[in-house]
Amino acid sequence: MSKITVYRTAWCPFCQRAEALLRQKQQQLHLLTAIEINIIDIEQQPAKRAEMQQLSGRTTVPQIFINQQAIGGCDELTALERKGLLDGLLQAPK
Repeated sequence: MSKITVYRTAWCPFCQRAEALLRQKQQQLHLLTAIEINIIDIEQQPAKRAEMQQLSGRTTVPQIFINQQAIGGCDELTALERKGLLDGLLQAPK
C-alpha cells in the first residue's frame, strides 16, 4: 500500500489543489495499488506544524510525503504529474 501524508490548512487553495489531484490519482490507480491518504491540518493539530517543519525543512503548506519521501508542495506535485512520474511514485513500494 502506498502511503501519502499531506500537511495542510483548510483555507489554503494550493492544499486543496494538491488534495484534489491526489484523490483523482487514488481513484485512477485503485485497481493497481491501494493508496492511503493521511491529511494533517496543522491549524487543528498545532504540534504537527513542528513535525512538518522538521521532516520537510519548510514552513509552507502543503507539504506532501509519498511513502515517507518528501515531495514538496503543490507545484512539485503537479510538476511530477506533468512529467508522467507521479503514477510511478504512487505504486505500492516493493
